[in-house]
Amino acid sequence: MTEEHPFEWPIRVYYEDTDVGGLVYHANYIKFFERARTELFRHFGVSLNDLFADKVSFVVRHMEVDYLKGATLDEQLVVRTWPNTIRRASIEFCQVLVNNNGQTLCRASIQVACVHPDTLKPIKIPEHILSEITK
Repeated sequence: MTEEHPFEWPIRVYYEDTDVGGLVYHANYIKFFERARTELFRHFGVSLNDLFADKVSFVVRHMEVDYLKGATLDEQLVVRTWPNTIRRASIEFCQVLVNNNGQTLCRASIQVACVHPDTLKPIKIPEHILSEITK
């Protein structure tokens, strides 16, 4: 999975996603990115519930977001996701939200840390996840 071959997840903009001006509310872009990362794990056959039962969790550690152009009600969009940097206990994902014309509306760099859910201390990312992400 690379920038040239990212994981893609479709999104439709619903009324609840927009503000009074008819544009997607800024916090909802972050929700779109979160959903796409969750679906990426599902695509690899990784259940977040199973990970949690195994005392493995992922939390957002750092995020940078660029809002470039507003998305509007009923638009069909795609979130493209790929890993940029993989470390022992963290992954930095690049994510972009594009419309049907291929225009980038929003882009983000999101670092997630792998932690033990009880202590929130960093732990090594499970090997089966690393192998899927680095294919």
